[in-house]
Amino acid sequence: MTTYGEYLKIDELLELQDPKSDPEEHDEMLFIVIHQVYELWFKQILHELDRLVAHLNGDALARGGHQLRRVRHIFKTMVGQIDILETMTPLEFLSFRRFLDESSGFQSAQFRELETLLGITDTFDPHWFADNADEHQRLITRIEEPTLWDAFVGYLHRNGHPMPASALNRDPKAAVEPDPVVQAVIVGVYETDIRLVSLCEALTDLDEALQEWRYRHVMMVQRTIGARVGTGGSAGVDYLKTTLFRQAFPDLWAVRAQF
Repeated sequence: MTTYGEYLKIDELLELQDPKSDPEEHDEMLFIVIHQVYELWFKQILHELDRLVAHLNGDALARGGHQLRRVRHIFKTMVGQIDILETMTPLEFLSFRRFLDESSGFQSAQFRELETLLGITDTFDPHWFADNADEHQRLITRIEEPTLWDAFVGYLHRNGHPMPASALNRDPKAAVEPDPVVQAVIVGVYETDIRLVSLCEALTDLDEALQEWRYRHVMMVQRTIGARVGTGGSAGVDYLKTTLFRQAFPDLWAVRAQF
């Protein structure tokens, strides 16, 4: 008989928090737990969106629409985690920051996978992860695969809303760029196909949720370290600000002015 602890591997899980400060600084535990939970949520988001892509590619939207609602709720939970992290003052963070050495959230391979799946492929170089063969291969695979946007475009095309060849044969390695012809098709969806309007709005919700999380993350970092260089030598707040309001699905935003 499998127990709760055995099923969830609680003993192993609780061994994964390993503060580096010596003597141990109280707030380092919170920092570790929050970021480990972020990585678990990134894993779940990828799990959900990969399933959504499979449903779209299989013309089985009815089986996958709830994936987007679930992911949006996950992002809201992640924003809530920032509220917890902001209970740590700048002085408390600085008490253990030097023990982070070269580690930085900039190095999160799973978040880079998520960006890539959403069509944001120009924010990093996969070779930055070459020292970790598994992470590097996962990123290379993601970059070579069609994105969620590509699956969405293909689904519309096969379900009564023909898309231009440029959108259907888009290079998945390239970042998604606005396309007026695609926008015209999406306007037609809003005007004639209420079933697919819900999908468009859910994807827009996802995009907005990602931007909301980015914004709160930037403000948390600025509140904690100000204009200092980020951990691992990254540009810190200045770099993070360049990611703000970056739209994963620009065509879904552009059509707002076309009705």
